This record gives sequence, structure tokens and C-alpha cells, in this order.
Amino acid sequence: MVEADLSAVDLTVANLNRANLSGVDLNGAILSNAHLKEAELSYAYLGNSNLSGANISDASLKEADLSNSNANNADFSNADLSKINFVGADLRKSDFSKATLWRANLERAKLQGSNLSRTGLWKAVLKDADLSYANLKWADLIEADLSSAKLIETDLSGADLSQANLQDAKLIGTYLCNSRLVETKLENAELTGCWVYGISAWNLKGMPSKQSNLVITLPEEPTISVDNLEVAQFIYLLLTREKLRAVIDTITSKTVLILGRFTPERKVILDAMANRLRDFNLIPIIFDFERATSRDFTETIKTLAGLSLFVIADITNPKSAPLELQAVVPDYQIPFIPIQQKGEDLFSMFGDLQGKYDWVLKPLIYRSIDDLIEVLKPAIIDEGLKMHNQLVLKKAQKMETRSTDEYLNK
Repeated sequence: MVEADLSAVDLTVANLNRANLSGVDLNGAILSNAHLKEAELSYAYLGNSNLSGANISDASLKEADLSNSNANNADFSNADLSKINFVGADLRKSDFSKATLWRANLERAKLQGSNLSRTGLWKAVLKDADLSYANLKWADLIEADLSSAKLIETDLSGADLSQANLQDAKLIGTYLCNSRLVETKLENAELTGCWVYGISAWNLKGMPSKQSNLVITLPEEPTISVDNLEVAQFIYLLLTREKLRAVIDTITSKTVLILGRFTPERKVILDAMANRLRDFNLIPIIFDFERATSRDFTETIKTLAGLSLFVIADITNPKSAPLELQAVVPDYQIPFIPIQQKGEDLFSMFGDLQGKYDWVLKPLIYRSIDDLIEVLKPAIIDEGLKMHNQLVLKKAQKMETRSTDEYLNK
């Protein structure tokens, strides 16, 4: 029930902090740049109101009605809506562009067709909200709660959904192009017919209940779809072969895999080698053997080795390093450079590896970390590159063949 009628009233820059406007009719009111901090606006009617640039932080608009079927809806652009209560509010087709909605509570809010582009929604609660057809381009949704939300044909292009909760959410026909999903929770979410071109998906949490028809091409290109969000970006690289080749060339020309048993007291060696490699524009990948060895563990090492320019293996006081090297060295013709601190004995089977495979270099014995770092360039990097170039030439040589004519003409 409307308690007062302030429709079409000009309240520009008015100070209404902590005012009680519950149930008030503010249809068409001009409240741009007004001060409404901690105001009570629950059940108020704000259709077609102008609240652009207003400070409405900590206010309550619970169950407020901002919709207007016959005119433009409420304008909250550039407004400060931090920690506002929009629970159950009707916000359809409202303009929230560039507004700040930090920790805002929009649970069960109706946001169909609303403009939330470039809006700061970090840590906002959008549980059970209806965001169908809404514009969330380049919105900041870091750690936002979108559980059970409806995202039907929502535009999330360029949005940052890092650590957001999409559990039980429905993303149907949603545009996720160029969006960022890092450690995002997707347990039981439904992703159907989403556009995921250019998506960045890292360490997603939980298993979606459904993943189907995820389109990895641009709208103007022939449609190609996959059924797994995390592989979508890789499949697109496979389809654009020139990009994939560039990626692989970059990785294999710069990546150095460091293997070893890096206990806490030896961690300084790991850090020092990695930092020194970076000085020479190389990319260190560190893999220690402190975890239990398993089939998956070995396969991971083999995958990383296959993408490396060369491998540095610290065999000082080895634990599972001998087993891992025996599994990897025979399959990859890339330089393996063993290093060992002085005073330690080589493990018994190392001689077999060095004798059989000429891409295993002589072990480099070092006295201290300072000595190791001092000679890293000439003794490890340069020697690794030298062996790499020799192996490239060897692989490029024309294979020698024999002919039966050599025997028949004797």
C-alpha cells in the first residue's frame, strides 16, 4: 500500500540519509546524486525514477517495485549501491551500468533485461535471481553468489566470475565470450548452448549437471560446439592451427622443467634456479617429488617434459627421481641436465641412463648454491641449448635406407 505520493518530484542532491520512505510512490522522481544512505525504501515504487549517481549504500529496497511496462525503468547508473538490500525487488529493465553493488543482496531479485554492464558486483548475493536477457558485459562478479540463478540468454561477455558460485545455476544460451572463470564453483550448474569463445577457465570447482552445445566460435563464424567448458579453449586452438603452432613454439622454446626432491631445507636452491632462469627469458616449471609416485604423477611429468626446451634434474639425495627419470628419458629426445651437490653419490642406475641416451648430459657437481647460480648460464643453459640444437639437426637428417639391388647385383 502506497503511504505517500512523491511521483515526479525533483529531489536532486537531496539529503535523505536514513529516511523512512517505505511504500512511498516515487514513480518518475528525480533523485540523481541524492543521499539515500541507510534509507528505508522497502515496498516503494520507483518505476521510471532517476537515481543515477546517488549514494544508496546500506539502504533497504526489499520487495521494491522498479518496473514500468509503459516507460523507461529506474536509472541507477554510476550509483553507489554498496551493501544495499534488493531482496525480492522487481528491477526488470533497470539501468545499473557502472554502478557499485559491492556486497549487495539481490536474492530472488527480478533483473530480466536489466543493464548491469561494467557493474561492480563483487561478493554480491544473486542467489535465485532471474538475470535472463540481462546485460552483464565486463561486470565484476568476483566471489559473487549466483547459486540457483537464471542466466537465460544473459550476456556475460568479458565478465570476471573468478571464485563466483554458480552452483545449481541455469546458463542457457548465455554469452560467456572472453569472460574469466577462475576457481568458479559450478556444482550442478546447467550450461547449455552457451557462447564460450575466448573464455578463460581455470581450476573450476565441482561438476556441472549438464554441459552441452558450448559454442567455441564467434556468432558470425560457422558454429562449432563442444560439451566441456574446460577443454573449449584448447579445442579452439586446435581449430586455429596457426595459433596453436605459435603457442607450442613459444612453450617449447622457453620452458625449462625442473625436477628434484625439494625438501624445505633445499627450497632455496629451487627458488634460486627458477629466478636465474627468468633472467634469461626462460620459463621455469617446478615439479618436486615430495608427493607419492603414481601413474598420474608420472604421466604429468612426461607431459611437461614433452613441452620443455630442456630438463634440469636435481639428483642430490634422490627419493623417487630415479624412477621418474627412467620413465621419461627414453621417450623424449630432449636435453636432460642432472645436477648434484658435492659429497653425494650418484644413484646406481644413473650410469645406465647416461650410457644409453646421449641426450643425458654429464652430471654437474656443485659445492654451494652460489657456485651453481654462478655457472648456471654456461654450464646449464648454454650446454642445454647446445644439445638441443644437436638433437634438432639429428632429427632433420634424411633417414638412410637400403635397397635389395645392393644384394641382387652382387
